[in-house]
Amino acid sequence: MPLTDVDITGFRSIRAIRFPLRQVTVLVGGNGVGKTNLYRSLELIQASARGTLADEIAREGGLASIFWAGGRNLTADGSFDPQFRTDGYRKGEAHRLALEVGLDASDTGIAQRYRIEIGFAAKASAAFPNEAQIRREAITLAERRPIILMERREAQVWARNEEGQRENAAIDLLASETALSRPGPYAEVAALRDTILAWRFYHGFRTDADSALRRPSRAVTAPTLSASGDNLGAVLATLRFIREDTIDLDAIIADAFGGARLDVTLGEAVNFGLCYPEMPKRTFLAHELSDGTLQFLALAGALLAYRLPPFIALNEPETSLHPSLLPLLARMIVNAAGRSQIWVVTHSAALATAIAELSGITPRRVIRSDDGTWLEGLSQIGLFPEDH
Repeated sequence: MPLTDVDITGFRSIRAIRFPLRQVTVLVGGNGVGKTNLYRSLELIQASARGTLADEIAREGGLASIFWAGGRNLTADGSFDPQFRTDGYRKGEAHRLALEVGLDASDTGIAQRYRIEIGFAAKASAAFPNEAQIRREAITLAERRPIILMERREAQVWARNEEGQRENAAIDLLASETALSRPGPYAEVAALRDTILAWRFYHGFRTDADSALRRPSRAVTAPTLSASGDNLGAVLATLRFIREDTIDLDAIIADAFGGARLDVTLGEAVNFGLCYPEMPKRTFLAHELSDGTLQFLALAGALLAYRLPPFIALNEPETSLHPSLLPLLARMIVNAAGRSQIWVVTHSAALATAIAELSGITPRRVIRSDDGTWLEGLSQIGLFPEDH
């Protein structure tokens, strides 16, 4: 069920934005424009499905650190503008974060939308004062006349049963718990939760000496790379010994590293390394590889795995990579888009250009003004010129 669009209100550098997602979406921009906030918004949607949203927000410093931080209370000539409060919110705007995603109908025949609004605890709620509270949730069938499948307002949850009747859902929720993470007997809610939980977010990979990438993996078949990459050896072994097809993987490694060959050994654990043509009798194991080499191998594991998740988000995948590897990374991304929906957030204009040349898509430049993070060319109704 591909994503069609993302709608974000009140999240850090983002005042309000809605933009479409394609089979391959590339956002490119410099430091400080809010690229990671766009990426992070979808991670928070997944945290809602997992039931860890309040924990995720607390880890980032709590509600005060995630709300819209932009805006000014002065006009360009330095005079006071009453339309702006001193905290950056415009008059009449709620002090809360809202996230919404649309999902395509291609798999099920029914397009869906999920929305969640997060704010401070209501005065009468049994909750910690600075803990993220769920103020509203809704799952909607996006038909000509929208049908609400599930709706939550504060502690009250309603859902449609198998007969299509709206009923009070007997789900005991704390103020910080999401209804999406506890679907109960409602199959449509459970299906949406499972779809969102299947997404993968890769925000760089640890490549330091203690990185899990440098240690042997458990000898268990792994169709998909984990978010941390700690099962990389098992992913490579699954391709080599279960699928028995590593043609694409072998080709990309040979092109990237001067004809090098991937060596995967399977025993009580899985080890992998590279054998270089100039040193054919020596395999350099994962703990010996450079940071950039290991990063590239992890990206190969993410994009060439036995089974790809329905949605893959890559945040700054060019980190630690030599510029010569970027066209090869672009090739993997575009090829992976035949099996998954791919979203790339990058600093690298070279990577964005390489993806565009191979796929025909238009990279979107992330910019920031006094009104927050925005995408160049995006209209106020969330469309690009070619969408009209």
